[in-house]
Amino acid sequence: MASQVARILMGKENPRYTPFIDTGDHVIVINAEKIRTTGMKSEQKLYQHYTGYPGGLRTEEYKKRMVRKPEAVIEAAVKRMLPKNKLAAHMLSKLNVYKGDKHPHQAQKPQDLKLEVREYKPRKVAVS
Repeated sequence: MASQVARILMGKENPRYTPFIDTGDHVIVINAEKIRTTGMKSEQKLYQHYTGYPGGLRTEEYKKRMVRKPEAVIEAAVKRMLPKNKLAAHMLSKLNVYKGDKHPHQAQKPQDLKLEVREYKPRKVAVS
């Protein structure tokens, strides 16, 4: 889902796409708490940030962050998929992520967009 949102923010779905101009659309993501990850990411993924002080490396597990702030998980995933240039901040400002199904953007008359969500099928591994 995050890769599809990143493509929309960059404007790659737009026929007038130009890499050095921000031609992307605004995106509203609702029900952020309902996302699922594939594989062992939910048990193994860690988020780290450095406070700037000695010994200030802070680590948070994926599961704890999903309980505390699921919006930040989606925003971080999309941010890492955007280009690493000056346009990225402007593109990211057009992303709105909300925990529930309510959002304050009804006046803008947003259009529903059903994204392709592939069903995860675990592989069967033969143990010999």
